[in-house]
Amino acid sequence: MSTREQTLRLATRGSALALTQAKMVKNRLRTRRLSVELVEVNTTGDEIRDELIHRLGTTGAFVRSLDEKVLAGELDGSVHSMKDMPTEQPEELVIAGVPERAPAGDVLVTPDGLTLEELPEGATVGTSSLRRGAQLQAARPDLTIEGLRGNVDTRVEKLLAPSLQRERDKRVEADREGSSEETPDEEFDRSPEEWFESLTEREQAALERDIDTEYDAICLAEAGLARSGLLSEVNFQRLDPYAFVPAAAQGAIAITALDGETAELIHDRLDHPPTRVEITTERMILAELGGGCVAPVGIHAKLQGDIVATTVRVLSRDGSEEIKESRDLPVASHAEAASAFAQDLADRGAADLIEQARREEPDEPKRE
Repeated sequence: MSTREQTLRLATRGSALALTQAKMVKNRLRTRRLSVELVEVNTTGDEIRDELIHRLGTTGAFVRSLDEKVLAGELDGSVHSMKDMPTEQPEELVIAGVPERAPAGDVLVTPDGLTLEELPEGATVGTSSLRRGAQLQAARPDLTIEGLRGNVDTRVEKLLAPSLQRERDKRVEADREGSSEETPDEEFDRSPEEWFESLTEREQAALERDIDTEYDAICLAEAGLARSGLLSEVNFQRLDPYAFVPAAAQGAIAITALDGETAELIHDRLDHPPTRVEITTERMILAELGGGCVAPVGIHAKLQGDIVATTVRVLSRDGSEEIKESRDLPVASHAEAASAFAQDLADRGAADLIEQARREEPDEPKRE
């Protein structure tokens, strides 16, 4: 970093959502008289597009390549979705800044506005998350859970594509028949071209997709959908975070840096203390329980005055077994209380469920 010019060079992934988040950090630092240059870095997670996230190996598939640049002294810091970050880090690397968190919960997105309760029996729901899949099956054992990869835009387009393509085909066929008979089809008041022009940019892109799996719904983080600018474009249902417990640190952004002057500078300009307390609580519990991305573990902490209201839900992969508990932890000793809470849950059976999930993990070699 140039001390005279106060310029930070921050690493970011090149996905649309990652860049959006990094630009949010850049803008916040700029309002605090810090110049920021964003440097795109390709990661292992970006390279393996045909595997579900939980098969990418240990946590950190989207993180390591960025932080390696910081550890090597090439860049000043890295911007991450905090839920992607391993709970164990090199000693010299710190979470320098945590901006105010976005909504932590998940949403269910459908083409036609149906809620989870209204989905037909046997409906297919797409998700990239073991945790979301297990929680969905615990609520609706009849659902078919299918893998879903890609950035947020891609996931939404995969959901919308089949119904839009059927509508297009109907309109084209009706227009063809109407033209041959020289009488318009009264069901459609616009030509296929006019209908296409009335669609959003996202819907037009969805029409061009080749679809292998037709989803009745998809489940993903509200924060990612909102930051991608898609929340207003889709039909969604917010899932109660105390029932559908989010991943630890979901909705939070982290800026990592080497311990020292730069980290202190980022912390002073950017850190949001209530969010820091919440994510510290969640990540402490996750670290104590283990499991990472091989087991369905949800942890949600909310700062409320002098307590941190915390809910933990650990499930079997198929959602048929679970350990769940809520506890109010004291703010003054939230890290220590979180550790004790995790140990109690482990003793009550959470550790057994996590170990069972590890045994069920596929045997093929993991890609780091």
